[in-house]
Amino acid sequence: MTAKLQTKLTPCVLALAFLLIQGCATTRPQADPPPMVEQQRIAELNLAIRSLSDDIDPQEAIRAARIAIEYTRQLAQEYEISSSPITHNFLVNVGAKPRGLCVDWTSDLLARLRQERFSSLQLHWGIANYQNAFRLEHSTVIISARGDSMNHGLVLDPWRYGGQLFWAPTLKDPAYRWYPQAEIHALKREQQTAGSNRVDNR
Repeated sequence: MTAKLQTKLTPCVLALAFLLIQGCATTRPQADPPPMVEQQRIAELNLAIRSLSDDIDPQEAIRAARIAIEYTRQLAQEYEISSSPITHNFLVNVGAKPRGLCVDWTSDLLARLRQERFSSLQLHWGIANYQNAFRLEHSTVIISARGDSMNHGLVLDPWRYGGQLFWAPTLKDPAYRWYPQAEIHALKREQQTAGSNRVDNR
């Protein structure tokens, strides 16, 4: 293959890869729901959180539900969300948008929820697709009863629908298989160490 042909093919390959990855994400951000719909969603999320354990404080559950939904909407405005999640990722990466990668959503929502210092709820950082070559690594907040693992929790994913919170039990998420952030970071360190050792032994 000539260098000229390679130059022509490279943009096409990149564009095709972008479209394939985009197919794994929501095609457009969700419109802001009317106030009554948002209140209904808060009530539904509250029930979902409370159903995790009889030991969860009802006041903490409703507070967590309200923050998760309302703060997600606020972040969507701050991030200037106007396109699909994967397209917005591209715009952030080229400097056209301020923030809005899944790690931004996760970090900001997690920080806001941690300000409440819940005593009956526990917050986790989940990671999916770390070793999936065909899908982007994805992060999200997971909430559980205090002392429970994230596998017994509820996924709170603000990125998936571009600023309208998605939630589901961790093990019943239809799109992702979640692992603890600490576990993935440890795996990455092990792989980096192994890679360094192979280089040193050459």
